[in-house]
Amino acid sequence: MKVQKGTWVRIHRIVLSPEERAENLPEDTAGVPLESWIKGFLMEDCETGETASIQTLTGRMVSGTLVQVNPAYDHGFGEEFIPELLYIGRELRILVREDSHGEG
Repeated sequence: MKVQKGTWVRIHRIVLSPEERAENLPEDTAGVPLESWIKGFLMEDCETGETASIQTLTGRMVSGTLVQVNPAYDHGFGEEFIPELLYIGRELRILVREDSHGEG
């Protein structure tokens, strides 16, 4: 499925392979890779399962395998994706910045 640039997505990436992890970790932890799943806006059209670049809500650029389109937050907002929640933080930072510069 082709996913368009600008879509809210989740990527997966291996941060450290088991060989790259610290030596002082417990055996069961040291034997598996350190993984991360990151949400952000897709920077170019991409297919699920392909390598994708995203920009997070904090502006960080990250690459990984595209695993999910329009992922819902699962820490209290329910299973439904609510696009309006994506922009609240950005808009608030703009308002605070304008107010601190005497523009608001």
